[in-house]
This record gives sequence, C-alpha cells and structure tokens, in this order.
Amino acid sequence: MNLPNKITLTRICMIPVFVVLFYVGFPYHEVVAAAVFALAAFTDFLDGHIARKYHLVTNMGKFLDPIADKVLVSTAFILLLTRPGVFEVSFFAGWGTIFAGVCVAVILARELIVSGFRLLAVERGIVLAADKLGKIKTVLQDVSLALLLTVMPFLGSGVGVGFAVAGMVLFTLSAIATVVSGVHYVVKNNSVLKEEKKEQP
Repeated sequence: MNLPNKITLTRICMIPVFVVLFYVGFPYHEVVAAAVFALAAFTDFLDGHIARKYHLVTNMGKFLDPIADKVLVSTAFILLLTRPGVFEVSFFAGWGTIFAGVCVAVILARELIVSGFRLLAVERGIVLAADKLGKIKTVLQDVSLALLLTVMPFLGSGVGVGFAVAGMVLFTLSAIATVVSGVHYVVKNNSVLKEEKKEQP
C-alpha cells in the first residue's frame, strides 16, 4: 500500500474520532472536533497531490478517496443537524434548520447521483476526470463546515453569531455549487447516458 492510500485510510479512521469529539462533553469540544475535521479535509488534498505528483495513482485510491471524502462531509452535515442551534442565527432564525436540512438532502442526493453516473461510466469503459466546479464545491463545503463547527461554543456572543452567519452564507453557496457542479458534470459527460448502438447481424 502506497503513501496516498495510507493517508486516505487515515482520513477514514479520523471520522469516528471526529464524531466522538463532537458529542463528548468537555469545554470547547466542538472546536477540537472542527480541528480534526479540518485536518481530515486537508488530507483529501494531500493524498491526491502526492498521488498525481509521484505517479502513485492506484485503483484502490480511486475507490477509497471519493468515498472517504463523501463520508466525512456527509457525517459532518448530519451531525450539525442534530445540533440545530448553529443554523438558527440572525435572519436565519425560525427557518434555518429547515433550510439546512433541505440543503443537506440536496447535497447528499447530488453525491448519490454523481456516484451512480460514474459507476455507469466505468461499466462503459469511460474515464471521467474531476472538474474545477467539483473542487470549488468541495472547498466551500469544507470551509463552511469547519466554520460552523468552530463557532458552536460561541453562539452566545455577537462575534460568534457573526461568524455563524458567515458559515451559513458559505453553506448556502456550497449547496448552490453542489447542484451546479452536478448538473454541469452530467451535461458535460452526457455521452455516458447515450445508448450503445447494437451491431446489425
């Protein structure tokens, strides 16, 4: 097993640590959980960079890396929905949790659709490369999640609420980018959906 794959496995192992830290009761545990999340998110960039730079791309890496990324982000979104106070700030109060729940549902749906699309492409022998919109979507998701996690202990202060609102704005942008990137990805690679022509006998 090469280094990028080991880093990816480390990211997967960090997910249960992140979950425990999110719920365990000690002062500012959410901040520590946010730090673990941010470190795990950084490894997503690190393993891909090393794999491409040193030509260490493997089938295991192609399989594990997107799974690790999606499980990490999905877990963080779902955990935040169990502590909805961070969504009910400023002008989001009263409907922030509902809005966040809809956004998370859309994000998860997009990931499932794109994963199925990639599986169909593999079956047809088509290689689909990641695009810039997908990378922008990932960055927005990671930054918004890290920010929302970090401000949770500080929601009683004006500064904390301000940062929570900034996190919600980034979260909204990440949901929009998720939809746009998903549609763009499918449209750009629409050849995957075309029926194969059967040879005439």
